[in-house]
Amino acid sequence: MNATTQQTNALILATASSYKRELLARLGIRFEAHAADVDESRLPGEDAQTMCTRLAVAKADAVAAQHPNAWVIGADQVVFYDDSILGKPGSRERAVEQLMTLQGRQHFLMSAVALIGPAGQTHVATSLTKMTMRPRTRAQIESYVDADQPFDCAGAYKVEQRGIALFETMHGDDYTNIIGLPLTRVVDLLEAEGLL
Repeated sequence: MNATTQQTNALILATASSYKRELLARLGIRFEAHAADVDESRLPGEDAQTMCTRLAVAKADAVAAQHPNAWVIGADQVVFYDDSILGKPGSRERAVEQLMTLQGRQHFLMSAVALIGPAGQTHVATSLTKMTMRPRTRAQIESYVDADQPFDCAGAYKVEQRGIALFETMHGDDYTNIIGLPLTRVVDLLEAEGLL
């Protein structure tokens, strides 16, 4: 980000997530973080990519409305298999049930990133990772959930912590996608607008 851009147009990450803030900080750029108040419910008949992209744009839009001179990054992440989409479990019981559903099978993790500019410019990019979870017993899953407490993570796991032991393979083009913010996509969007 050049000095002129820093002075005239702030960069804001539309999130309350500490994971996303920590990831964006890796790029060494100045930014603020503001939570986006957006209903994250799935719309009837909505597929994973449509939902993920819609929510990333909605989060960026919500914060951009409060900061019209800023560049705003919004992001969303979904875990899905077949027609099922898993969100953040929110509790121990739901985390255990999500992981029991995923154990021993393949699923996908998708993130969408949206960049909205002061003139209404909107750019969106997505990243997809194929995840294969090892077979695990309920006792092993309960032990994992108690250790990592992944209640605020889509899919109920943290691969950056003990959750890595749950998986046989992870195939994708950006490992930061699994944590919640695919930095390669963020760099693409920022460079396209001369912000990095």
